[in-house]
Amino acid sequence: MASPVLPSGSLCAAAAAAVAPSGLRLRLLLLLLSTAALAPTGDGQNLFTKDVTVIEGEVATISCQVNKSDDSVIQLLNPNRQTIYFRDFRPLKDSRFQLLNFSSSELKVSLTNVSISDEGRYFCQLYTDPPQESYTTITVLVPPRNLMIDIQKDTAVEGEEIEVNCTAMASKPATTIRWFKGNKELKGKSEVEEWSDMYTVTSQLMLKVHKEDDGVPVICQVEHPAVTGNLQTQRYLEVQYKPQVHIQMTYPVQGLTREGDALELTCEAVGKPQPVMVTWVRVDDEMPQHAVLSGANLLINNLNKTDNGTYRCEASNIVGKAHSDYMLYVYDTTATTEPAVHDSRAGEEGSIRAVDHAVIGGVVAVVVFAMLCLLIILGRYFARHKGTYFTHEAKGADDAADADTAIINAEGGQNNSEEKKEYFI
Repeated sequence: MASPVLPSGSLCAAAAAAVAPSGLRLRLLLLLLSTAALAPTGDGQNLFTKDVTVIEGEVATISCQVNKSDDSVIQLLNPNRQTIYFRDFRPLKDSRFQLLNFSSSELKVSLTNVSISDEGRYFCQLYTDPPQESYTTITVLVPPRNLMIDIQKDTAVEGEEIEVNCTAMASKPATTIRWFKGNKELKGKSEVEEWSDMYTVTSQLMLKVHKEDDGVPVICQVEHPAVTGNLQTQRYLEVQYKPQVHIQMTYPVQGLTREGDALELTCEAVGKPQPVMVTWVRVDDEMPQHAVLSGANLLINNLNKTDNGTYRCEASNIVGKAHSDYMLYVYDTTATTEPAVHDSRAGEEGSIRAVDHAVIGGVVAVVVFAMLCLLIILGRYFARHKGTYFTHEAKGADDAADADTAIINAEGGQNNSEEKKEYFI
């Protein structure tokens, strides 16, 4: 007698029956023989399942559901077509598979401690007439196993461009890397490397640093479907910068420097590394003999007009140097007007803030210039309109042969003699 031809799923079930206990073995064989001559088809599909996405190490649930049950046999097969469950019996020895529910309308199985090797298609089979088959795909998500950030230089100098790299290793799918400097998001350049269905992502960030960036964190943050919340790592920037210099007037409190008073200035310099030396100089002149220098402090007692000038505080470190200037003007003892702020902020070359006497000097210069211009204009005007004086010398005298002829030929000479005749009696 010819043996019946088994469908592909039934072959797996037959293998399961071969290793089952004797009582179950007979029942499985009878069930297989009842469906032996049937070929699978998709017409009138009555068997349904859903795809499953699970994070590595967690639990996946596979459910084979029958809409209209007729007590047909349900079985579940793995991607290698090995039977996991035949009805409520588990021929497969993998104990990670556990039966959650079995009825005529559902076969539900859990898979614990899922690994990347468990990924693939799982088949549900229903032995109806004709048999039905449906599959579910298990997708395993693998979060990054390691997140590393590396800065090209531990210490950078202001204005320098440095390279920062962040690597997210062995994830599935590939990780998305985002960069932040403090709360500001920056744009990096990512490269993806695939190896054995796993992905390693490296992102590069080119960053130009400034003194304000010192102590600010650079954050590498990853986005991945297997990661909940923020997975990130960070490094704090260390930036060296040249000193920032500021002059503070300690005395007089009211800010008005009069003759006979004292002046005390304090130089404040901040940089990284911190300046170790602060020096005072007088611009374009020597420091007054009665001036006292004590570290960052400058004290000038008994001020007088000869102390007027610009006093400069200088500071330097390994990055560079900077200075700030204070312009001193000594007022008369009777002066009551508050002067403008004398000190100026530090800059690369230094800057001088205008003060009252400078403004007054400027106004005087403008007035003098205007007066000089007015005098020049008046001089030119009078030069062009000076008076014309005429003499009444006889015309034509140059052409006369002798003096008598010149007198006779002189224009109007004869007329004048006639008009002004004098008679002597």
